[in-house]
Amino acid sequence: MSSTILHVRAETKPLEHRTAITPTIAKKLVDAGYTVNVERSPLSIFPDSEYEGTGASLVPTGSWTDVPSDHIIIGLKELPEEDFPLKHTHVQFAHCYKGQGGWDTVLGRFPRGNGTLLDLEFLEDENGRRVAAFGYHAGFAGAALALRTWAWQLTHGKDEPLPGVSSYENEDLLIADVKKAVEEGKAKAGHYPRILVIGALGRCGRGAVDLCVRAGLEDIIKWDLPETSAKPGPYQEIIESDVFVNCIYLSAKIPPFIDAKSLSAASRRLSVVCDVSCDTTNPHNPIPIYDINTTFSEPTVPVPLPEGSNGLPLSVISIDHLPSLLPREASEAFSAALLPSLMGLKDWKNVRVWQQAEKLFKDKVATLPEGAVDGKTELLAKQS
Repeated sequence: MSSTILHVRAETKPLEHRTAITPTIAKKLVDAGYTVNVERSPLSIFPDSEYEGTGASLVPTGSWTDVPSDHIIIGLKELPEEDFPLKHTHVQFAHCYKGQGGWDTVLGRFPRGNGTLLDLEFLEDENGRRVAAFGYHAGFAGAALALRTWAWQLTHGKDEPLPGVSSYENEDLLIADVKKAVEEGKAKAGHYPRILVIGALGRCGRGAVDLCVRAGLEDIIKWDLPETSAKPGPYQEIIESDVFVNCIYLSAKIPPFIDAKSLSAASRRLSVVCDVSCDTTNPHNPIPIYDINTTFSEPTVPVPLPEGSNGLPLSVISIDHLPSLLPREASEAFSAALLPSLMGLKDWKNVRVWQQAEKLFKDKVATLPEGAVDGKTELLAKQS
């Protein structure tokens, strides 16, 4: 019986240094009988040399497009914006199931080439909990950048945005930089920042809170469903905090947490919002004060403030791959959590977690606009 071939594609998103399959996990998959091909990646935090000795084979960057259709393509972030049909089974985050901008163009490529999307965001265990997620490190990194931005505004003025940032080799180096920045900010403000985290009980929120604690902060307001369901937003408590970190998982329309009107309050202390959830193009985004994603090169975007505002600046961080600030630790944690599911790819059509992902794919394809996949939408809807 031939071996199942997994092809790990190199990431193309700028400054995306993570991988779904680390050298440690590649070896475990090879030992389990898989053939693992890993594209050479100039961006990955794991140099090609770390895959030597794992049993995986290094292959040219971008070669996934030409491999046979029975190879399973494994990546992390979305593919480059191209339009050729996709013939493979792809395991990745595609960001096209919740009505995001351009979702139909992204999704339509798969049925057009008879390919399949098994979206990593929607892999769930028997209890409906995600089998693997980057949430903890997303919250951790997001809170770190939010605190650095708060301090930067105080030490450099409201018209000079936080400069570009690079990934860190480990958490300790990041914490050291954040602590230094916070102390400099405190010297200017006369106080440490007050931070409000919504979604504090989830993976992402725990990461944000842990960062703040390790940075030596104590004024941390932790909200989750009990607080947000007790009353609708906008929330005065956000406006009266220095930093707001949004870590919710948005699954339905909810009242906004803050809006343009609430920003005009004289009591506003808020000067930094980190939207870790990053539902920028989602029509139900509960932070409707910005409309673009930011990047590690340009981490913040200024928010136009209404007339009568108290003059404090307000910056939003909306980076959609925050865990890449700590790529090694984030990748190792994610890849290890994903391993049990990866082990089922040999017979994935008969494995519950992958069956569920395939059904969701077909259900979403059935909602594509007429003609998006050259008439194949109806066929896939019947098959689902």
